[in-house]
Amino acid sequence: MKYKLEICVDNVESARDAQNAGADRIELCNSLGEGGTTPGSGTINSARNNLTIGLHVIIRPRRGDFLYSDLEYDIMRKEIELCGEYGVDGVVLGILDPDGRIDVERTAKLIESARPMSATFHRAFDLCSDPFKGIEDVISSGADRLLTSGQKNRAEDGISLISKLIQHAGKRIIIMPGSGINESNIGFIARGTGANEFHLTGRKIIDSEMIFRRENIFIGGVSGIPEFSRKVADPDMMRSIINNLKLM
Repeated sequence: MKYKLEICVDNVESARDAQNAGADRIELCNSLGEGGTTPGSGTINSARNNLTIGLHVIIRPRRGDFLYSDLEYDIMRKEIELCGEYGVDGVVLGILDPDGRIDVERTAKLIESARPMSATFHRAFDLCSDPFKGIEDVISSGADRLLTSGQKNRAEDGISLISKLIQHAGKRIIIMPGSGINESNIGFIARGTGANEFHLTGRKIIDSEMIFRRENIFIGGVSGIPEFSRKVADPDMMRSIINNLKLM
């Protein structure tokens, strides 16, 4: 079986490192610590210019829930237009209604406006009220792919539901496990779900090259988040994951 690996990154350097490590596709975000929001236009343009593999961009105007106002919906529509202008291959989005159902109408309109780009419905699905009604609604919206952890915090814990969703959906949509996937559990998840596309960050912490450091000031306003380290793509981890998949 041919497996595909999508790496989620929040900077262009990590995107390029993931490509060099053998990733099949990039999901480009901003603020991965908040679940990912839409990156700026300069980041999108730079990623497109520095990548030859597939580039998908998340369309999420803010952190938090997936119930969007008309103003936020208009922002999402404009961000999709921008992605099309930059030659992005796909967009990643998801909208729920107040009762936890997939907002099929508004999702479908965004997907229609995105064509010919690919469309992935993201982990908003993991917050929907009924996963089997939800998968039918996601299919009805026209999405090509569903990213899900099986309504658990980690895909490893959601294997049972992911497997059932894959069997239920058949060839109507690609179902891609994501969340908490690494070199130690990728084989277990692949065998347990039957999926052939996987989504992960594969990151490591690197230290800042700053020499002068003013300590105990947190620019983000959250105590305990260091300013002199950051998470970036780990090419060695990605190569290990790819090798593990090849052995299956």
